[in-house]
Amino acid sequence: MPIDSEQLAQHLSRGLKNLYVVHGEELLLALEAADRIRAKALELGFDERRVLIAESGFDWGELAMVSNSLSLFAPKRVLDLRIPSGKPGKDGSEALQELAGSLPGETVTLITLPGVDRQSQASKWFAALVGAGVAVHAAAIKRDHLGQWLTGRLAQQGQQADSQTIEFLIDQVEGNLMAAHQEVQKLALLFPAGSLPFDEVRNAVVGVARFNVFEIGATLLKADRVHLVRMLDGLQAEGAAAPLVLWAIAEEARAMARVKAAMAAGRPLAQALRDARVWGPRQDLMPAALRRLTPSQLIAALRHAAEIDRMIKGLASGDVWDALLQLGLALATPAPQGREAANRGKIGAGIRG
Repeated sequence: MPIDSEQLAQHLSRGLKNLYVVHGEELLLALEAADRIRAKALELGFDERRVLIAESGFDWGELAMVSNSLSLFAPKRVLDLRIPSGKPGKDGSEALQELAGSLPGETVTLITLPGVDRQSQASKWFAALVGAGVAVHAAAIKRDHLGQWLTGRLAQQGQQADSQTIEFLIDQVEGNLMAAHQEVQKLALLFPAGSLPFDEVRNAVVGVARFNVFEIGATLLKADRVHLVRMLDGLQAEGAAAPLVLWAIAEEARAMARVKAAMAAGRPLAQALRDARVWGPRQDLMPAALRRLTPSQLIAALRHAAEIDRMIKGLASGDVWDALLQLGLALATPAPQGREAANRGKIGAGIRG
């Protein structure tokens, strides 16, 4: 049974089938559809998952072996088969037809493919899968429908934008839905629920300005979150080295942690700043940042920086630039008014001392 990805949520509200084929040109929608199916399966007790990736040289006999083993044992499981090329070949075609004809019991089988061309759609293997299960099509969203999509996504996070703002966003992402998704997520981080002011959105979205990695420190100390997002986007677009960006962010966290520790040991702020090698404009900006951030927040930031370092070195998985953004935003978080008022006098006294 074929359905559109937009219909999937309603479909899943009525229950779960034992076979899903997610395919389409729009990667974001395909990823979200697969995630929804997995989440529904987990909700219904399918808490074990076996992933098979059918790349070049894949032994299609493994699919039959895994599906049969899943049917022999009682636990509810998800069989997650991914075909990156969208072309299973002769052996794969036969294996998929066999699978469609005898789906394993107590199993949700999820097959993900990229966009399927007309030839593949007319193939026996694809017809067998569609006939035995649910085919979820993640179709590309055309420009004249992108505004509606953006409006809906903003509404999900409690935000609204006027037509000028929506058109601006459409122009910026140039039909790239993944980029549009990232911009919507940034707006959720930067602005509260409610109407989004056009001028501030324009400043927050990826700009054309060129940025210097050594300006990151001052931006963090100022807690200028909008400029920070633009700066990191610009640096990534310009091919800046992620290790250098990480160093710039982590160095500010380390400096603030050293100053905090020195002040806790009884040293005056002025001396603590000198000892931490905080000079020039940073010396003027640091006190406000020290009022905003607690020692535990700085320790958490340094731990996060260490994890990003592992990502850069290939020792941990994750999106490095997204992690850098999250780290920067954590350090640029405004302080609650109560904490700001309580700390202002303490830090101010340290400066005067």
